[in-house]
Amino acid sequence: MIVIGGGLAGLAAGVALAESGWRVRLFEQRPFLGGRATSYVLPDGEHVDNCQHVTLGCCTNLDDFYRRIGASGKIKFFDRLLFLDPQGRKGEMQAGSLPAPFHLTGSFAAFAPLNLLDKLSIARAMLDILQTQGKPDDLDENGGISMLEWLRRRGQTKRAIERFWRVVLVSALDEELDRTDARFGVDVFWKAFLSNSAGYRMGVPAVPLANLYDGCKSEIERRGGEVVLRAPVRGLKIENGEFAGIRFDEGREESADAYVFAVPHTTLAELLPESLKQSDPSFANLDKIKVAPITGVHFWFDRPVMTEPFVTLLDTTTQWIFNKTALYADSNGAVQNPASGQYLQLVISASYDLLQKSRQEIIDLCLEEVRQALPVARNAELLKATVIKEAAATFSPEPGVNRYRPKQQTTIPRLFLAGDWTDTGWPATMEGAVRSGYLAAEALLHSEGAPRKFLQPDLAPDGFIAMWLGQHKPTTLA
Repeated sequence: MIVIGGGLAGLAAGVALAESGWRVRLFEQRPFLGGRATSYVLPDGEHVDNCQHVTLGCCTNLDDFYRRIGASGKIKFFDRLLFLDPQGRKGEMQAGSLPAPFHLTGSFAAFAPLNLLDKLSIARAMLDILQTQGKPDDLDENGGISMLEWLRRRGQTKRAIERFWRVVLVSALDEELDRTDARFGVDVFWKAFLSNSAGYRMGVPAVPLANLYDGCKSEIERRGGEVVLRAPVRGLKIENGEFAGIRFDEGREESADAYVFAVPHTTLAELLPESLKQSDPSFANLDKIKVAPITGVHFWFDRPVMTEPFVTLLDTTTQWIFNKTALYADSNGAVQNPASGQYLQLVISASYDLLQKSRQEIIDLCLEEVRQALPVARNAELLKATVIKEAAATFSPEPGVNRYRPKQQTTIPRLFLAGDWTDTGWPATMEGAVRSGYLAAEALLHSEGAPRKFLQPDLAPDGFIAMWLGQHKPTTLA
């Protein structure tokens, strides 16, 4: 079988199908694997991620995928999330000794960037999420309401919206609150912060992103398949109105018993001829799924300016600062690059305002914010900087977008879809991408009469949540 696309969705489908005994041939147009969650080498030899990607404890399928390809040990997990406002006040999210859903109560109560009224309003909204198990009644109203509207209905203060809800959700979902379906926002807090005490833990790759996927290629090849890079698809071969193969450069054609297209929905819409689009109604809505941008800014300073592994900034354009020098340190604490400087990566999700700005304007803006947040940086020299704009980094989780997302199995024989934009139940995340790949593999195997499950269940509730839901296992006394 053939997989088109070497991003997380295609890799997850390819590895799963290879494990199931299929000979997988995976074609990727770029010279590296990983899609939008990858890294590449600058002319001066520096490895940079196109954007910093992270995982959370609640991302069970991404965790399973990393385990399958031998990359679990390349992820560092952190129990403490640090926030910093322009006034220098710090806030933390860190689980204490209380069980879920109260595990973050202590750090939340001491969260300095918010006042008492802010915290009380947040607590009321959280209680609503708890009482409905993440499914408040108004989520389906008018086909879906925005997260901002949902928060306003629950009397959230302006500061609570800007310094809590927006900070978490814009980073998680890559979209502003007024353009985000509330079901996705509520789901983030139910799964990551309330139902399980480990759901919020953040995992950050300790290697350049491209290094995570070495095991994918070897796993597919070990089972008799192949991974072909620099292989852009130039067209589809249609015979008698049916899908019959794929055309590559120099007139090369490839055919297979089944196909998984793991490409962006915009690319798929361009590839599919009208005859195929008309044969499956779900293809008619691809143009209704919009995209959202992410901008990554990379700074190299002549000296260390930051001690934390990462920090979230409040009330600034810059949302996250990642200390890549520290994150890339090996298990003995020795930094891979022995130079005395420091490499930071900044992330700005839903970065619409930056798309029209020049590289230098973005650097100047972010450098000012970094020096405001990190006093040591004010006396440090910026040795070099680069900016990476991903104008179509993710699909936009707009209210009602789920009705446009197609299933992984199409009505076209032998043609399956994968991608975070397909119907996964999750927004545009690495977890969603892996889920789509697993679902595509399951659909293909089911169609061949050899069903197999790859999709992992959500992180199980624990603490008082498990007891409340009747999932608590009583302790057996000896």
